[in-house]
Amino acid sequence: MLSLATLGQTGARRVLTVTCRRFMRDGRCLFTSLPESVRNMGHSSFNHYRCFSATAASWNTSASPTVNQKTPSYSYIIVGAGSAGCVLANRLSEDAHESVLQLEAGPKDMVLGNLRLSWKIHMPAALTYNLCDDKYNWFYHTLPQAHMDNRVMYWPRGRVWGGSSSLNAMVYIRGHAEDYNRWQREGAEGWDYEHCLPYFKKAQCHELGENRYRGGSGPLHVSRGKTNHPLHKAFIEAGQQAGYPFTDDMNGHQQEGLGFMDMTINKGKRWSTASAYLRPALDRPNLKAEVRCLTTKILFDGNRAVGVEYTQNGEKKRAFADKEVILSGGAINSPQLLMLSGVGNADDLKQLGIPVVQHLPGVGSNLQDHLELYVQQQCTQPITLYKSQKPFHMVKIGLEWFTRFTGYGASAHLESGGFIRSRPHVTHPDIQFHFLPSQVIDHGRVASKIEAYQVHVGPMRSTSTGWLKLKSANPLDHPIIQPNYLSTDIDVWEFRECVKLSREIFAQKAFEPFRGPEVQPGPQVQSDADIDAFVRRKADSAYHPSCTCKMGSPYDPMAVVDSNTRVLGLEGLRVVDASIMPSVVSGNLNAPTIMIAEKTADIIKGRPPLVDPGIPVYQPATLNTQR
Repeated sequence: MLSLATLGQTGARRVLTVTCRRFMRDGRCLFTSLPESVRNMGHSSFNHYRCFSATAASWNTSASPTVNQKTPSYSYIIVGAGSAGCVLANRLSEDAHESVLQLEAGPKDMVLGNLRLSWKIHMPAALTYNLCDDKYNWFYHTLPQAHMDNRVMYWPRGRVWGGSSSLNAMVYIRGHAEDYNRWQREGAEGWDYEHCLPYFKKAQCHELGENRYRGGSGPLHVSRGKTNHPLHKAFIEAGQQAGYPFTDDMNGHQQEGLGFMDMTINKGKRWSTASAYLRPALDRPNLKAEVRCLTTKILFDGNRAVGVEYTQNGEKKRAFADKEVILSGGAINSPQLLMLSGVGNADDLKQLGIPVVQHLPGVGSNLQDHLELYVQQQCTQPITLYKSQKPFHMVKIGLEWFTRFTGYGASAHLESGGFIRSRPHVTHPDIQFHFLPSQVIDHGRVASKIEAYQVHVGPMRSTSTGWLKLKSANPLDHPIIQPNYLSTDIDVWEFRECVKLSREIFAQKAFEPFRGPEVQPGPQVQSDADIDAFVRRKADSAYHPSCTCKMGSPYDPMAVVDSNTRVLGLEGLRVVDASIMPSVVSGNLNAPTIMIAEKTADIIKGRPPLVDPGIPVYQPATLNTQR
């Protein structure tokens, strides 16, 4: 039986959209669009607002909110507009015959469409401002950490268009090739390096141009630092004096060594996934991007996800998906939403009175993160960023950025860094450095005290794993987060080595013109016991939570999604974000998360996977020595 509706589009002639209705097993009527073969009968564009009957809109609920007679339906619903969600919104809406609804819990990343009015996001040097409150930030905290003097750890996560790519330090690091080969061994079939590298390249537009490792025409602009600061040069030179190689591209053939880092900064402005992917797609009539929408539940018909329930401006709403619901909320929000919807460990859900849709004990398990600490040295010359943080200089820097997008405001200043191995027989780097010509205190929430420089250092593949669980069935309650930091002896040893190896680099000749007294840990911290105590007192999250909905074989009892990112045991539901990493990569997470979304977009579209067989990867001359 057919029904006709005349629907108009701004700036286009009115068109007829034909819908049909099919009957569910229980006799209820579901309205959908006709199949693509019918929709392609000569129409150049379609309005994608379709409707379900009010009866169908009441599925899977014991206390239905008031719903309109017409509840919107789309091909895809994407929950989250972060590093992965923005990529998917762009790629899935490239097909004009598919409709996409994106729901973001936070606001847009620009005020009145002007990035200058949202300078705390778009000025690279202003990155610490959004760590101080919850305007664009979920502002999570962990349980007290038993192996870190019972400290509660602060976890900022983005709650804004761009997600954490609108809050992070803009460091573009992919990880090591062996991370992805390890994923393959861990059950993520087709996610080895040869199959992942092409999607890093597809996303990237590097200012140095395209080669076998770099992309040159993607939407994600990547650049190198422009400050030419002498302390960055000293750090790289000191690394070579300590016996480590120079690497001209730690995202290319050779990760190992010290060099200049890539950053997601374009023409002096932060280049988040909102800038790269979402805003360029907003003019498409088949993409609807909503903000301030807290998704509270996935709606199921049997074992098939058919839509979501969310709140916006105090009103409960629903939307339905003809094809798929895709969770891209990140390593905390995605497992939280699954559990709120009845997907997770059945025993835990029953204790909270949540009806079980699918028993998947891996949801919220396998939590992994990177810890780091700062080794700080006083600088004898007034060349650090200390003076630039004084009010007069901040005004000058701000004015230059507001007028020309240049100067110290146009950099996050983490322009050099590197990767080394902690000990012999480690096959690829397991320690990462970020160098900064300044002093950071309490996540940047406390102003610098002196002229100083520092290196952020931490292990990349710690063996401690944690979990997160629901605090209650209330979606407004943050989940309980237990990263279980430093719970193994090897993790403690690796951090001790991080301190020793950082001190060794700072002691090299290249730093002689600048080296003052050590600020942190301080000259009194020398014994292993003293270093371990310092680590417990000062190490903090590097903001890389991951792996809480891990990808793996259907035979792995702790896997949550398969190699096509589909939630195991369910239909029409995917998770696409850092939570599906089988194990954390050796580096920052923004670039790998974007790659995951690019690759998954091709999977959803049914395209053959991109692959670069036989791509060469650097191997150390010997593994018998640490360097």
